[in-house]
Amino acid sequence: MDLSRIRNFCIIAHIDHGKSTLADRLMQATGAVSERELTAQHLDSMDLERERGITIKAQAVRLSYKPLDGFEYQLNLIDTPGHVDFTYEVSRSLAASDGALLVVDATQGIQAQTLANIYLAMEYDLPIIPVVNKIDLPAAEPERVASEMASAFGFTDDEFVFVSAKTGEGVVEILDAIVERVSSPKGETAEPLRALIFDSKYDSYKGVVAYVRAVDGRLDTAGAIRLMATGATAEALEIGFFGPGMTSTKSLETGEVGYVATGLKDVAACRVGDTMTTGGPSHTDPLPGYEPMKPMVYTGLYPADGESFPELREALEKLRLNDPALSFEPESSAALGFGFRCGFLGLLHMDVTQERLEREYDLTLIATAPSVGYKVLMTNGDEIDVDNPSAMPSIQEIDKIFEPWVDLSIVAPSRFIGSVMELVTTRRGEYTRMEYLQSVDTKRKDDGGSATADARVLLEYKMPLAELLVDFHSQLKSRSQGYASMDYSIGQPRPGDMVKLDVLVNYTPVDALSMMLHRDNAQSRGRELVTKLKKLIPRQMFEVPIQSAIGSRVVARETVKAMRKNVLAKCYGGDVTRKRKLLEKQAKGKKRMKKIGSVDVPQEAFMAVLSLERD
Repeated sequence: MDLSRIRNFCIIAHIDHGKSTLADRLMQATGAVSERELTAQHLDSMDLERERGITIKAQAVRLSYKPLDGFEYQLNLIDTPGHVDFTYEVSRSLAASDGALLVVDATQGIQAQTLANIYLAMEYDLPIIPVVNKIDLPAAEPERVASEMASAFGFTDDEFVFVSAKTGEGVVEILDAIVERVSSPKGETAEPLRALIFDSKYDSYKGVVAYVRAVDGRLDTAGAIRLMATGATAEALEIGFFGPGMTSTKSLETGEVGYVATGLKDVAACRVGDTMTTGGPSHTDPLPGYEPMKPMVYTGLYPADGESFPELREALEKLRLNDPALSFEPESSAALGFGFRCGFLGLLHMDVTQERLEREYDLTLIATAPSVGYKVLMTNGDEIDVDNPSAMPSIQEIDKIFEPWVDLSIVAPSRFIGSVMELVTTRRGEYTRMEYLQSVDTKRKDDGGSATADARVLLEYKMPLAELLVDFHSQLKSRSQGYASMDYSIGQPRPGDMVKLDVLVNYTPVDALSMMLHRDNAQSRGRELVTKLKKLIPRQMFEVPIQSAIGSRVVARETVKAMRKNVLAKCYGGDVTRKRKLLEKQAKGKKRMKKIGSVDVPQEAFMAVLSLERD
């Protein structure tokens, strides 16, 4: 197709602002999916996406649209996730697009992730079409939201498109705006092939299937291909586009988006961000690709039966194929055996990955408590990275510990400023600035005619990443009655007064329960943890002490009482000395068992840290 009639665009928005529903209406309006085949959140193909109501993986679809000028246009849509943990998916979609739809809920207005996404789009210098969605709702205030967006981002009144993704109102106007405002792809059809791999998956029959955007040149079926970063060569077994299902075609032209079945069995040979070109030596330069994402949250994943280690390795390699933010390396634990230390972008990313491993690969896993990565400056001048608390050097060898900090943005109604500030301050947050997203004249008025406390405020803080892990998001929602939203980006690490909290069960350290904490919180958290573990660890025939310790100093202790067998049950009276002998014999047996006995720590104990209540 003529380059001037191709439009590559993506949809960006805060979570639950209607991206996937709008994508459904666009497919319906262009006839990409019939009424009979159309389902809610059609592009969300994973069971997890449908169950949770969120988009996890970016999905692409080709739409054909004929506006009033009579020409047929090819619109390549990429739907993106909205949760902060999957921002990397958004950046990959933006790199493969020439424009973006910025969707904002008419009842909620600008949220934290709205700000983050539009700044990402501006970095790629993409034209942005502002879309105010959900105008059919009784609580919708499209004019107020449009005024707010115009004030915050500089949009003019004639740029806004008001739609209802639920009813389909305004969808045709969006399609016309895409044709008019999104620029056509820039590329040279006569040049050698250069295709950007923006996603991929593994197929048992087709090998690695790469999702690509052809930047220059042309790709034909059965043609030889080469991946410039890894040097791997293959043959294009199948070429096609997303309609929305995978539809084979003879070739992919410059500017088009589609897929290539490579037949490669080595999942590491085809990386997301790599440049695909024709086989043999190439005289062209590779495309910029993507900046690699560094995992921020680490946890240990272990097979529950201890025999599925090879299956877990294979499953992680296949998941990493289309999730470059996932990292893993083998590790062993005295309590759990052999497993992997895995790195994620956040807790939701960790939770989704674990559930995908269990569902798609039929694995039963034990996950340890999550932690963040630290930079440790040793007394001898060396600097090491530590992502596992059990691997932290002894306190005598440590000069400084640098912990990761984040730049935190919170958007909330002004009446919740006090409670939000209190929450962040208790988590060692440092105030940066505050900005009202609405001017006084655009605030809603109550019956008395005065400005209400519903004017939303942007609060910016600097805060340790570790303080976000446990329950910060749920606490934020609780204190703001569900109205607040948050987004964060990684800032510069800072030195912190961090200590390692060890947990000993029956005087034996359980490495998988170790955690890094700030010294001010270590004692109280240790006390809470041993209290929690006392309820989870089953009783034995001997007493089981549970201790939390900082270095050699025990800061808290609980004891699981021993089960007692009634050895006097058969003594119906008689001499008291006989009873005493039986009790002494029992005491000796328990003492011996205590020396040689082992305690099985249940899976629930390893996640107890996540359920610790914070004041």
